[in-house]
Amino acid sequence: MQDLVAEYGGALPASGDLLAWLDDFSAEHWDFRKALGVERHQVTAPSFAPARRDLVLNAAGALGFIESAPPRLTEYDHLLVLGGLARTCLQRVEHAARILADGVVVPEVTGLGSFRPLGDAEQELLPGGADYEVDALEAGFRKEFAASTSERRSSAGAVSFESWTVHRLRGRRDLRLRVLAAPSSEPGVRRANTADTYRFWAREAEVRAGARVLVVTSPIYVPFQHCDAIRTLAVPHDCQVETVGLDVSRATLPQAAGATGADRYLQEIRSAIRSMRRLQADAG
Repeated sequence: MQDLVAEYGGALPASGDLLAWLDDFSAEHWDFRKALGVERHQVTAPSFAPARRDLVLNAAGALGFIESAPPRLTEYDHLLVLGGLARTCLQRVEHAARILADGVVVPEVTGLGSFRPLGDAEQELLPGGADYEVDALEAGFRKEFAASTSERRSSAGAVSFESWTVHRLRGRRDLRLRVLAAPSSEPGVRRANTADTYRFWAREAEVRAGARVLVVTSPIYVPFQHCDAIRTLAVPHDCQVETVGLDVSRATLPQAAGATGADRYLQEIRSAIRSMRRLQADAG
């Protein structure tokens, strides 16, 4: 982090609130979404000199944003697959199925999504039609777990940031399968975020103290989504949380162009800083 900050003309403070300082610094230098108000994948990547690009990628690797790691345990009570773009939904569900095939035992797998509308390119990846992120997760569950829907519960009315849905599915291996879209905790401002999906799932699953929860996402998002999981699951529900990134080298679908560019890593380093800061604030 020291090298990364120095590359952008700064120096880490010797005292004071380091996370607050990094939040401000990263807002100035690494927030490529701020001015545009767009989703991550809609940002036009800035150009990087080769030396700066290499430094950013080396820093991202050292900070844990690139490599995939296997689960530490062989048994968990819950496996959560986080939503995202349609491609990443399919990649993550595939990785979750592979974790089970590799011998990890878990009685329940849940996909955590939202009612984010899918773009045209995303819909092309999903035969049979799909409108929202939650549909992409369900398509992955149907493919990887030979699942079919057994029950649907949803909020009434037209889809909005307040909407929610829970789909229970039947699949092989006697797994309990579920896909959900969570409501936003700030429906007048934004759609549901990762923390909202964690909280909604915890209420639905009635998570017990001591439960072992494994979260599957993409490596670039592990630091920030793990901090959110500690803040919204581990602390309030007294459960154990582990977060792993999918192994991109084993994914059937390749990474999208630009998904691991230097700008994406800088953006997610900022996301991790902000998530750590929220965790620190909640801890008092």
